[in-house]
Amino acid sequence: MKTVMRILFLVLLNALTSLTCFSQVSNYNFAFTSMQNMLSGKEQMSFKKAIFLTENAFSANSLDTAQFNKQIRLLVTLCKGFHQANPISNYTQKDKATVALWGAVFKVMTDTVTILLPNSEKAYHLPFTYDFEDYFGEQDWTKMFVTKLLATHKGNCHSLPYLYKILCEELGVSANLALAPNHIYIKHRAEKTGWYNTELTSAAFPIDAWLMASGYIHLSAIQNSVYMKALTDQESIALCLVDLAEGYKRKTNSEDTDFILKCCNTALQYFPNCVNALILKAETLKQIFEKTQNKQTFNDLQNLYLQIHDLGYRQMPKEMYLNWLMELRTEKDKYVNKNLIEGQNKK
Repeated sequence: MKTVMRILFLVLLNALTSLTCFSQVSNYNFAFTSMQNMLSGKEQMSFKKAIFLTENAFSANSLDTAQFNKQIRLLVTLCKGFHQANPISNYTQKDKATVALWGAVFKVMTDTVTILLPNSEKAYHLPFTYDFEDYFGEQDWTKMFVTKLLATHKGNCHSLPYLYKILCEELGVSANLALAPNHIYIKHRAEKTGWYNTELTSAAFPIDAWLMASGYIHLSAIQNSVYMKALTDQESIALCLVDLAEGYKRKTNSEDTDFILKCCNTALQYFPNCVNALILKAETLKQIFEKTQNKQTFNDLQNLYLQIHDLGYRQMPKEMYLNWLMELRTEKDKYVNKNLIEGQNKK
């Protein structure tokens, strides 16, 4: 009797495991299809939706859509309030309203904002800060999430610019993501200043020359639009597909490579020089080759390595990235865009 019960238990356990795996794959396929539809024009592009789909798939469909949207609406309302209460007087170009909204989002995300309540009391919205613990999400992938940033007010160079872009788009203005080694930041183009960089991890505006002088942005990577390029909305959605694949890789312990390659190939279809997608694809092909010793896979992998190198990608050691990040925060005078700072001081 005990043997029969044990067998029944194992059968039930296997059935439950299979059901969980099926549900997990279903969540990821749903997210993939929606983002693929956005990229192909079958569905309206929404960076906010792409982010939520990506994070919700990893979270086994447990995230609360209503709560997520509520948190975003509250921040948007705060940005609008700051924008109305703090008009810019020294900027007269036609894009004045847009620049003011960019400034409002930057202020809400990086500084303490005082809120005057109806009873004349004051409340304070505290800035989002950098989370130095597991900042690459190696131990906990949710460290990269916007939902985690909203819940804890701590994020990294992944979640902070993502939230900034979401808030800008909810306010009806653009915000372009840009890539650097192991890093994401924001690029804007204003009529008065031209293109300029917005760095959320250090609440500053670093100049291109300083970013290039960091030593890990090869000139060919800039020429090939790998780094320091203002990404289009389509390319930003493609980047979310890479995030989706990264989450799936961690969920399945890299065993199911088909979905990962599908995400990478689709991302590369719309963002051919997406180094994040190329690297993840190379890692996946290497894993496949180690198991199969397939000659064609080896040739594909070698060609991919050559492509990545020719594009100008050079790996930045994690220790160097942390030192670079600390310099961004503590030695702003070395790299800050003086024109933007002077303009802010004249408000």
